[in-house]
Amino acid sequence: MKTPFSLNKIARASLIASVGILSACSNDATTTPEANNEVSKTAQIWPKLNIAVKQDPQIEAKIADYLKTMTLEQKVAQMIQPEIRDITVEDMRKYGFGSYLNGGGAFPNGDKHATPMDWVKLAEDFYQASVDDSIDGSKIPTMWGTDAVHGHNNVIGATLFPHNIGLGAANNPALIEQIAAITAVEVMATGIDWVFAPTVAVVRDDRWGRTYEGYSEDPRIVRDYSAAIVNGLQGKADGDFLSDKRVISTVKHFLGDGGTVDGDDQGNNIDSEQDLFDIHAQGYVGGLSAGSQSVMASFNSWHGVKNHGNKYLLTDVLKTRMGFDGFVVGDWNGHGQIEGCTNESCAQAVNAGLDIFMVPTGAWKPLYENTIAQVKAGEISMSRIDDAVSRILRVKLRAGLFDKPSPAKRQFSGKTELIGAQQHREVARQAVRESLVLLKNKNNILPLDANQTVLIAGDGADNIGKQSGGWSITWQGTNNKNADFPGATSIYAGLEKQITQAGGRAILSVDGSYEQRPDVAVVVFGEEPYAEGHGDRDNLEFERGNKKSLALLKSLKAQGIPVVSVFISGRPMWVNSELNASDAFVAAWLPGTEGGGIADVILKAKDGSIQHNFSGKLSFSWPKTAVQATVNKGDDDYSPLLPYGFSLTYGDKNVLADNLDENSKLDNSALTSMDILVGAPVAPWRLLLKSGDELLDVSSSTHQLGALKYRTEDKTVQEDARQFSFSGEQKASAEIVTSFAEDTITYLEANGVISFDIKLNEPLTDDVNLAMTCSGECGGAIALSKMVDQTITNKWQSVSVDLRCFANQGVDFASLTSPFSLHASSKASVSVANIQFVPNKADSAGLKCQ
Repeated sequence: MKTPFSLNKIARASLIASVGILSACSNDATTTPEANNEVSKTAQIWPKLNIAVKQDPQIEAKIADYLKTMTLEQKVAQMIQPEIRDITVEDMRKYGFGSYLNGGGAFPNGDKHATPMDWVKLAEDFYQASVDDSIDGSKIPTMWGTDAVHGHNNVIGATLFPHNIGLGAANNPALIEQIAAITAVEVMATGIDWVFAPTVAVVRDDRWGRTYEGYSEDPRIVRDYSAAIVNGLQGKADGDFLSDKRVISTVKHFLGDGGTVDGDDQGNNIDSEQDLFDIHAQGYVGGLSAGSQSVMASFNSWHGVKNHGNKYLLTDVLKTRMGFDGFVVGDWNGHGQIEGCTNESCAQAVNAGLDIFMVPTGAWKPLYENTIAQVKAGEISMSRIDDAVSRILRVKLRAGLFDKPSPAKRQFSGKTELIGAQQHREVARQAVRESLVLLKNKNNILPLDANQTVLIAGDGADNIGKQSGGWSITWQGTNNKNADFPGATSIYAGLEKQITQAGGRAILSVDGSYEQRPDVAVVVFGEEPYAEGHGDRDNLEFERGNKKSLALLKSLKAQGIPVVSVFISGRPMWVNSELNASDAFVAAWLPGTEGGGIADVILKAKDGSIQHNFSGKLSFSWPKTAVQATVNKGDDDYSPLLPYGFSLTYGDKNVLADNLDENSKLDNSALTSMDILVGAPVAPWRLLLKSGDELLDVSSSTHQLGALKYRTEDKTVQEDARQFSFSGEQKASAEIVTSFAEDTITYLEANGVISFDIKLNEPLTDDVNLAMTCSGECGGAIALSKMVDQTITNKWQSVSVDLRCFANQGVDFASLTSPFSLHASSKASVSVANIQFVPNKADSAGLKCQ
């Protein structure tokens, strides 16, 4: 039986004392003997923080003066944060938005290769428009927020540090503060004021696709790191707080995002309130005590209530009890997920305590107008609006945005030599060295002599995008080439340089082939890049269903070549087979752009001495089976393969033999059907129509888009089927899709089928296809005529297709984005209902494949 991590009384007292919290049981000014039980409970669990940044009477007086003169429209505009792809400079001049952002994969002018000067120009243009009072009457400067989560990761040429999971293994808060300070400088070189970091999630289920954004499963590391990063980004309260070399920080995501059921991104956290504080709130204890000026609300729910609309957490806990006086910003249209809300209208979020709506897409305008109308109608009080605007102005005044030069004239703006500066890269290289964890070292094969012939193999060897992971130039970290990382060093390039200098020979061969037999092979492999949503998995088996890396390791071992594995991953994974096939195994996490740090550790110096020893320690427990996704330090039944804090250093006795259990312990016997469209699309699936270049999300019972007509239809009950009529004027499709890829490989392994009911409303043509698609532009399609009885029209028939038919065409069921899409370029009309993945039916499928 697993018991949630909980601090005992002594540990809790030590934790409170270490971050300068006033006693959680003291009679604070807001708590009276008449307080109700809920407030008393809050006071007992949530401490009043001793926040390093105190309120300044002069700033508070200025805030009061601004509020007296601002119109309702100006106040609401401060609460609206649109995205650079969805607004123009003229929009900024007209509305005077309080802030704006660039989401992952958004660039000035839509150009991935925008120069630092392009970023500065956009910042300057929006700033000047915001202080132009000719239309909106406001001179309040706007501020630009960006996701700089492992360096200034949206900008070509920036220094990319190891992702947080690697930094957690380094367990060096002083280094983390230095990294944050460097990030602030590179961000300011592009004219940006505000960073959406640090992420302080305490990850409890490693299936979560954002695991690599967490430093550790241990809340103590997260607490200490949060304070260090806030100090690095913002400066210390008693030093250069928000000076001209610092940026505004954001601790995120409030609260409990690392503890959702099954590691489901944006899912439900059902922890007790005490565990919510003991485990998930410690990053806020550290970061807010250090003076972080903003908090980002989380997509997840707590006991079924979406955090963006949870007044108890956002107002009663965070603002009232903990004493946070900065602002709370939403996450990407997170307000629209609150029950009763849409992206365009959500009084509930404001009333709960959200101060800034993050509202990308065109929803910003109706949201602005609806919020104004809701205040006038009394749905939102003016006092709540004034509180939100006060918090926004307080941060802007503390950051000196009213007094600093405009973005183009600031100290670091446009200094392109700061982007990816060599001294910054050296710190990143140090972070790589300190993040590496040695899991296996049979016969002390490491460190390697550099003056020998070394085969460097694997698809991660010379792949900077793969070693950098998600949130690297693009949101998911995909579709990047080495050329997109100027100044960076791949793992191969770092090894090759040192091997050559020592008189050895480095052979790059992704598939492991060679002409000259090597003395040793270094194989670099691991997870493909991903970010939130797309990275969720249903278990921790590496390369499930496609063991290409294992085949490479076994091939080299069979030839008698010693193998050193360098494993790139955003989480601990079940790799027992790969460990068995390796003489040495290094967990390299996601090291970023400075791959040379790996050569610094695994290779000896030219004179044969050790350059750098392994110093990283596991900040996440390493799983014993593929289903051991929630193994965490402090569990009653704690039994991982390798425990939290494990590490080997040179000379240590190896602990892993070559006979680890290779049974994943996956059990599909209890697998039930997965509903895709049963009555209606079943979450997370939704219906999308395409015709030519036009797209339309289905939102009503009838639609027409170009060559495609859509309507609901009655099969068994009202509107339980969907009818699609194609005119043939252009290629069109009806696609059931999801925003994030889904891991459905269990159904393939369980001999599953896709099952559905279909009615041909007219004779079928040959160019109507059923397709599936997956991440990375993979997919497959089969003619519908091969599945149905074409002699039957206007009557329902049941169809089942072996999922292997699609797998054989290249569909990756571990990253499925559309399980059912109808494509047609000629005239056709069909109706469908009851679409499901059903296990253990392949042998009786209407269409079978081997």
